[in-house]
Amino acid sequence: MTSTMEAGGRGEAAWGQAPRRLSILGTTGSIGLNVLDLVATEPGRFEIEALTAGRNARELAELAIRFSARIAVVADPSSYAELRDRLAGTGIEAAAGAEAIASAAARPTDILVSAIVGFAGLAPSLAALGATRTLALANKETLVSAGPLFLATAERAGTRILPVDSEHNAIFQVFETDNAPNVSEVIITASGGPFLRTPKPELAAVTRDMALKHPKWSMGPKITIDSATLMNKGLELIEAYRLYPVSVDQLSVLVHPQSVVHGLVRYKDGSLLAELGVPDMRTPIGYCLAWPERRPTTVKPLDLATVGTLTFEAPDRDRFPCLPLAEAAMRRGDGAPCVLNAANEVAVEAFLAGRIGFLDIARVVEAALAGIDAKGGLSEPSSLLAATELDGWARKIALACL
Repeated sequence: MTSTMEAGGRGEAAWGQAPRRLSILGTTGSIGLNVLDLVATEPGRFEIEALTAGRNARELAELAIRFSARIAVVADPSSYAELRDRLAGTGIEAAAGAEAIASAAARPTDILVSAIVGFAGLAPSLAALGATRTLALANKETLVSAGPLFLATAERAGTRILPVDSEHNAIFQVFETDNAPNVSEVIITASGGPFLRTPKPELAAVTRDMALKHPKWSMGPKITIDSATLMNKGLELIEAYRLYPVSVDQLSVLVHPQSVVHGLVRYKDGSLLAELGVPDMRTPIGYCLAWPERRPTTVKPLDLATVGTLTFEAPDRDRFPCLPLAEAAMRRGDGAPCVLNAANEVAVEAFLAGRIGFLDIARVVEAALAGIDAKGGLSEPSSLLAATELDGWARKIALACL
């Protein structure tokens, strides 16, 4: 764990009563909308600096007006005219394009929530470092594709990184930084997705609609498919390896269908600390928005008597090969996680478009990873340009395997 993270909020006094300036990258996605849902419950506590979205100009404009944002930006230039027209006369600045997204991310804030899905979130997340005091990171691909670069840059810039993913937020809350040498294991939980009990032969017939029906969480399509393949857990293992001072052998995954225990840390004295809560992303988001304080949210409290039983089991790596592929990339390092992520993004997009089958996702990722040896090896990306070039190379390999 780098000095950009301080577990449990220890070591810093609570911020003052002045409104916190907040920007959200990926406003119209599930994370962004949950952030604004929490902002709406505490009028006057936040001032919105920038809101960004991919191409949904109508919804972005409505949210920018409702929350009095200073600027709204769409990544898709073809959506600019609609955004500009909808914001005409409001005093809210409109912009479009990847450079405009990065520029919005670089505007000074107290908190920036980075929730753009995929590798596309790396450049604006890097741009935000130094401009924001605290970056609440909901984009795991940033750490998977260029974790060492991102964290080193954050440390030099003095920006604190807080994890938004429910699993890493849970670990952050129970990982005793000062006692890190006595940690023996970090455990990430998985719901198991919609196919936890589906026999392997039946997985070949899985459709897009079937895979998008997650039993516990409401998420965007890409993350939902990753949950169905268990690639999400593989990416989270790599994310944990980047964030915490643990070895690869100290990281593990447990399937926990109730999705009540979100993360666990085992200590050498036998203690096993866990964070529990209902499966609602507003809990970890609220924790990040209030840190180092804890503020009330609208999330329903967890009632253990109602839950009744909590069960755990080992993941089935044979039926869900994306998990061992991610573990192998994590062990290999040297850019392999970046290749894994790029190939997975290509494969998931192809599956959602009906171009490949469910089991083909793992096949495409495996082929891209195999291409590393043909390339003669890789090195960990040391710049945004290097990460972008490696990501592009892996996408070409993956596309050729569809």
